[in-house]
Amino acid sequence: MSDIERKNDRKKVLLGLTGGVAAYKAAELVRRLGDRGIEVHVVMTEAACGFITPATLQALSGHPVYTSMWDGRIENGMPHIELSRDKDAIVVAPATADFMAKAALGLADDLLSTLCLARDCPLIVAPAMNRQMWEHPATQRNVAQLKRDGVTILGPESGDQACGETGMGRMLEPDTLAEAVSAFLAPKILKGKRVLMTAGPTFEPIDAVRGITNRSSGKMGYALARAAIAAGAEVTLISGPVSLNAPFGAAVTRVQTAAEMFEAVKKHAAKADIFIGVAAVADYRTSAPRKHKIKKTEEDQLHISLVPNPDILGWIASRPKPPFCVGFAAESRNLDAYADEKRRRKKVRLMIANLAQHAIGADDNEVSMLDDNGTHRLPLASKDVVAQQIVAHIAGLCDSKARKSK
Repeated sequence: MSDIERKNDRKKVLLGLTGGVAAYKAAELVRRLGDRGIEVHVVMTEAACGFITPATLQALSGHPVYTSMWDGRIENGMPHIELSRDKDAIVVAPATADFMAKAALGLADDLLSTLCLARDCPLIVAPAMNRQMWEHPATQRNVAQLKRDGVTILGPESGDQACGETGMGRMLEPDTLAEAVSAFLAPKILKGKRVLMTAGPTFEPIDAVRGITNRSSGKMGYALARAAIAAGAEVTLISGPVSLNAPFGAAVTRVQTAAEMFEAVKKHAAKADIFIGVAAVADYRTSAPRKHKIKKTEEDQLHISLVPNPDILGWIASRPKPPFCVGFAAESRNLDAYADEKRRRKKVRLMIANLAQHAIGADDNEVSMLDDNGTHRLPLASKDVVAQQIVAHIAGLCDSKARKSK
């Protein structure tokens, strides 16, 4: 694909800014959307210009910023029509209580509100306001009406507010918003599918302070959760201990040990269409963890008895009616051979293999995908990009399975 074709293939959003303090976050949001390959054009209300300048947004987006219904740069003199016609969505962030009231009533007294009324693309709104304004019955009625009208509401969340109070009404952070918008725009190749996933390491206690674990960061699993959500799936994520924010839109259960992870998987297995076992589950646990810290002595050696942990992937793949199962194999050598042996032994449809010394804790990954059709290699790329390619492959295999069953 040429550079021109890539540019033409990019998603385009119209980012609308209204007059809230959170308008300063729009600068970061423009950058984060751009990082995801989304082209951003900006429209600002008069009030928004009091918080952040159009020049800032123009510099970051690389496109002219529009603020007036009477802007002469649009040839036909109709910016309220033309600016949205080639866009994939309008995103209003921050969206004040006033803007949401106007949108719910269909009022159109400035460029942004008129654009939202005259659009033929989806509208996404990220509320930002004081907690009492958010909780007011009028605002809640407006939110309910917007949802009935098919508007997507992202947030708000609870937290510290510019007024010094704390509560619900804080706009979602730019990273979270960009992730959610990107997911909204992505092709829904897993629409209607329920995906159950595991991610991260497990921690098996030896005593009150020590334990058996590994260096898994959870980044690959969380990237796959984001990619599956973007593809339209309903995602349940069973996560070991990681230092990562939960993927927006995922139902997350946090666990520590392999036994806890196994119990969580068993709870959700019956409803899953697809299972992706990304977690680096400890193969062994101590047979009898000590309640208190084991004290070190000069003479004594410490002997710890280990017993096997449950094979989560093997269990779910051997169910009478298993979901479409995807496993992960982290090896240090003989990558494809070991991974394919694991795939055949556990009878899973797809095994993703990577070299542990290169992938664990890193932001990039290079994997082999092994299925009944052979080995498919994905070159080194960010884990988010690799995750999107894996999800596309899973969707293709699921479609193939569905066609064969008819």
